[in-house]
Amino acid sequence: MDKWLCYARFVKHRSTAQNLILSGHVRLNGKRVEKVSLAVKPDDILTIVLPQGVRVVTVLAEPEKRGSAGQAQMLYRDTSAAQKQDETNLALC
Repeated sequence: MDKWLCYARFVKHRSTAQNLILSGHVRLNGKRVEKVSLAVKPDDILTIVLPQGVRVVTVLAEPEKRGSAGQAQMLYRDTSAAQKQDETNLALC
């Protein structure tokens, strides 16, 4: 889990990812993650609470190493933007 968060560039360092996980800011398929070594696989849904806001992503791939930002974006599909759009549309009704 900590490697995936780092490789997907949600955080810069694995130690930051570990702190995020251990402080309860990461959920996997709706359940709080308690182990930093938990495996992440395609179709898993992660909810990550970051200082910039909450991100909800669907895992698409497991990386072998940390790559470029473009490679990192191919590891997940961000569904938090879609949720914000739906909420905006509901507010307008």
